[in-house]
Amino acid sequence: MHRFEVWAPRASRVRLYLHNELREMQPPASVDDHGWWRLEAPDAGPGTGYGFAVDDDDQPWPDPRSLWQPDGVHGLSCVYDQAAFAWTDKGFQAPPLSSAVIYELHIGTFTPEGTLDAAIARLDYLVELGVTHVELLPLAAFPGVFGWGYDGAALYAVHQPYGGPDALKRFVDAAHGKGLAVLLDVVYNHFGPVGNYTGKFGPYLVDTHHTPWGGAVNFEEWGADQVRRFFLDNALMWMRDFHMDGLRLDAVHAFVDRSAIHFLEQLATEVEHLSSAIGRQLTLIAESDLNDPRVVTSREAGGYGIDAQWSDDFHHALFTAVAPQETRGYYEDFGGLAKLAKALEETFVYDGIYSRHRNRIHGRPAGTLDRHRFLGYIQNHDQVGNRAQGDRVAMVAGMDRARAAAALVLLGPFVPMLFQGEEWAASTPFLYFADHEDPGMARAVSEGRRREFSAFGWKPEDVPDPVERASYERSGLRWEETAAGEHAQMLAWYKELIRLRRSLPELEDGAPGACRVEFDEQQGWLMVHRGVVIVAVNLGCQQVRLSVPLVTELILGSGTSTLQSGTLTLHDGATAVLRRQ
Repeated sequence: MHRFEVWAPRASRVRLYLHNELREMQPPASVDDHGWWRLEAPDAGPGTGYGFAVDDDDQPWPDPRSLWQPDGVHGLSCVYDQAAFAWTDKGFQAPPLSSAVIYELHIGTFTPEGTLDAAIARLDYLVELGVTHVELLPLAAFPGVFGWGYDGAALYAVHQPYGGPDALKRFVDAAHGKGLAVLLDVVYNHFGPVGNYTGKFGPYLVDTHHTPWGGAVNFEEWGADQVRRFFLDNALMWMRDFHMDGLRLDAVHAFVDRSAIHFLEQLATEVEHLSSAIGRQLTLIAESDLNDPRVVTSREAGGYGIDAQWSDDFHHALFTAVAPQETRGYYEDFGGLAKLAKALEETFVYDGIYSRHRNRIHGRPAGTLDRHRFLGYIQNHDQVGNRAQGDRVAMVAGMDRARAAAALVLLGPFVPMLFQGEEWAASTPFLYFADHEDPGMARAVSEGRRREFSAFGWKPEDVPDPVERASYERSGLRWEETAAGEHAQMLAWYKELIRLRRSLPELEDGAPGACRVEFDEQQGWLMVHRGVVIVAVNLGCQQVRLSVPLVTELILGSGTSTLQSGTLTLHDGATAVLRRQ
């Protein structure tokens, strides 16, 4: 016995396709049913294929809330029993964000097999590295085999080539068994351009607003209550039924919602209620380009109540400091140590000041918000993959400056996040790739990618084609590098930095004012004061000597650095971690 339900508020007729026949569904009994059609089927159980035909169309379409798409996003949905999996993680609690080290990974390129089950074998490595939270790029089913996952079409179903829903549960259960929390990246600002059949059923998208990916999600117009419910229930499902410890919300700046209660506030409220009901700490992390502190301000103080957000200003300021040749695109708003110092001390560089790239005033101050409300990073899937050749920081800035950047991320005031392979300066790029089945879409993506980078002087033949499988395969990590030469040395550096963060309380202090920065723009050195700890980096081209009279110990160093009689000598590219009285 299975009860089938689908929201189709404007339909005159809905039929359930089951066992090669169409069965009439019961229409909404009243206005209070809000457009939901229902039917109980005694002959349906786990693994049964089904679909819905709307109005007089005999074509069965996948269920918008399908939990399992074993034949891909265009195939029939399959009944899936959420209660069948035998969990072993009872009592697991995720570490608080204030003590977190987050590791972002893409299942398809993390291992040669590209599956959730294969990734389980690498969990011990992450534990040894010192990671506390694993953040998975989107897993919602999308067309084709390979892709980043941001073009999800069946948002309730786990991408079958990764292993499907049971494989995700095995991964989360195994991670919890090793003390690792798991976060999932979800996309609620758009659907993928192919394989999304929600429009057959209801007004999930609107034409009155647009995003870079097409029509905006209907958060505020006719039928919006049930559209919001679609995404809210999706979020709750991942945390309740798949035991996720939190979600990363993609590009919330693309939400258009002028409701009295913003979608983010509603989501934060319902997640808090779920957390209380199941007795587990749950976390919401937003990607926001708004530089608006309301995103991570408590609901009681008039904010949306999201726990933390990515800090792109810190990334851009740090990246342009270690790679000063990077001046194109949004990097034109950054460059120099003054902006890096401001990001470290005040979080937002653009906090109500003029942005040349945007040609307008942007942002507002973060004020007294705890710095653990923000994630700091030098790499992530966007900042690597949206480069023409997917090159990583060490490829762009060199090993010494990559080490300096790592020290400022891992010993800085924000919650640190790493991107897969960063910790050993992986030689493999992370390219943009997408397996578009539709030839017209594939051609448009290829041409658009090359056209985008031709504006920056790239020759078309030098920009890898995202729709070619070779781009996907080139992005796979080479794990043998972790034991080889400079890659092994970088991995040891990362492990030491994480160990230091864990062992020195000052380095996990996110209070405003707990990070003070000195710098010399001309000489290129910068010192970050974190309680009794000083992180000093020389990003200039010449050796520098800095007076540090109260320093008693050189804890950790990279490159050539010496401490003698209260004077710190740093060669170019060197990093030193010091302790003072």
